[in-house]
Amino acid sequence: MAGRFATLMNCLILFASLGVSSRADESAAFREALQTLAEYSPVSTSIGVTRSGTAIPAFLTNGMLNVRSDLTRILIVSNSAPDSAVSKRLVTDWHDFCSRRPLASTGNQFELGIVPFANPDRFDAASGVAASNSDAASWASGFPPTGAAYNDEQNSERHYLWRWIGMLAPDLVVVVGENVSHVIAIPASFNTQLGISANWSIREAKAGSLADALTTGKPSEVASVPTVEFLTSGQVPILPRFVQPGNSVRSAARLELFRRKDRSPVEVATELAKVYGHHLKSVEYIPALALIGRMRLSELTDDDSHLKDVLRIVEPYVSGEKSSPGSRPSGSTLSGHLVFGELARTTGDQRFVKLAQAAADLGFDENGKPRESMPFHNEMSDAVFMGTPILVQTGRLTGDTKYFDMADRHLKFMLKLNLRKDGLHQHSPLDPQRTAWGRGNGFPALGLALSLSDMASDSPHLPFMTTAYRDHLLTMIDHQDEMGMWHQIVDHPESYREFTSTCMTTFAIVRGLRNNWLDRQTFEPFVQRAWESIKCRIGPHGNLVDVCTGTGKQKNRQAYYDRTAILGKDDRGGAMALMVSTELAFAVREGSIELPDAGVPSR
Repeated sequence: MAGRFATLMNCLILFASLGVSSRADESAAFREALQTLAEYSPVSTSIGVTRSGTAIPAFLTNGMLNVRSDLTRILIVSNSAPDSAVSKRLVTDWHDFCSRRPLASTGNQFELGIVPFANPDRFDAASGVAASNSDAASWASGFPPTGAAYNDEQNSERHYLWRWIGMLAPDLVVVVGENVSHVIAIPASFNTQLGISANWSIREAKAGSLADALTTGKPSEVASVPTVEFLTSGQVPILPRFVQPGNSVRSAARLELFRRKDRSPVEVATELAKVYGHHLKSVEYIPALALIGRMRLSELTDDDSHLKDVLRIVEPYVSGEKSSPGSRPSGSTLSGHLVFGELARTTGDQRFVKLAQAAADLGFDENGKPRESMPFHNEMSDAVFMGTPILVQTGRLTGDTKYFDMADRHLKFMLKLNLRKDGLHQHSPLDPQRTAWGRGNGFPALGLALSLSDMASDSPHLPFMTTAYRDHLLTMIDHQDEMGMWHQIVDHPESYREFTSTCMTTFAIVRGLRNNWLDRQTFEPFVQRAWESIKCRIGPHGNLVDVCTGTGKQKNRQAYYDRTAILGKDDRGGAMALMVSTELAFAVREGSIELPDAGVPSR
């Protein structure tokens, strides 16, 4: 975690250096305040990144990450410029709150978080004054945000804030803005009692404001969060105005996340199986993994209806009505054939072995000689998954060691191409910044876990593959964030928290714990944190939060920042969620991992 903290601190130093020379004393004081803020914060994090690449910082007490906490959780959000009186006041208030906890009276009834400047690019270093960036200057309108997150030039910062608040699920949000006097804006539907001073001016929040949208809408498609606006000069303390004994509430968003977290792996998989894994229009990895997930659910529940349905779905390929790999295969086609190998294992039907073998045989030329690597790799780290497991699976099914040899050959080819010195995988050589894309690391993790599962125990290639798998995961756990997630760019915590890479990495770790490839004491806590966060991002009817859309080779890091993050149903995300939930269910049943018990928070 030290690397993440250092990255965030570098961002904070950048914020503090924005002042021009005439403001040197002010900037130095601000820099000192920010450093103090980070030092006293139990959790220093980022909610996202602006269009110009600036991290948007947030600071939390530990209980803000625990939806089951008994304490009321309040989030304070400021859209003022980093050098404004309001932002400085929040920094001071936060320092006072954290350094004096637990307070004798009200402090130990609350968990707090602050976003001291939700739009840091509003500060213009050239002029030394607040200025509007592409996302406009206030949260008075534009919510819920429209367009594609997070590549919308007009709404990017809004999307980050909107979805992050939904996943945090505080009990109360206070949006702080600048005004010469105290004014509080309350949405028309707001019905929670607050300790509002009689001398405050009170007005109704505007439709389309952040306060109104959070109170009436569903951030991240979760549920509503009571929210008010507080407009102030910043000359008097802000936090004590809302950390009041009467402000003990439970938001609908928090209760919904608790419902989601209370589900077992089998319950999550059962919900997902109603939506995902119901077709194989072409043999590709996304529908294939979803079908495998449903097969595994049959095994877990002794309900053979899922297996019977999978057999019905693949029948056209068994009968020859449909053919695969076909005349235009791809890497996704190769890995899609894993479903046939899994069916061969489950049913013993040799026809499925032949179907899996048809894909693995593409690793050899017309004379049966091994190629330099599996075809269709496109130089991308995805190909560790696309090519290696189908070879090893076929080797296990046929007993022919040539497939193990080819798997080793292909793996070494891909590692030479994309493995960085720090242990992460760049997505491809096209990007001179060597970006470690999230799913571009999830693919090697998943691919090696599946390959090791089928590798012969006496194979000479087993030690190398095991080392590659273990070394990569030891690097990956260093980049898991405080919410249990892995990010769109693994080593850039300001990038968004990405669903599929988290599912794939978690699956790989759980498979390792089940087979004693990994040390349980070291890795189990990472699985526990990840699973809590994965469950939060799986809503009713298969709706998911922040699944990176399909991504080929990109030219630079910014292009990975800007890839659309899907909110809603997504076949790729559903397949990965089915894989990890069923894997966890097996691990829990076998006793190779323990998950935290659910506990209902008191009101």
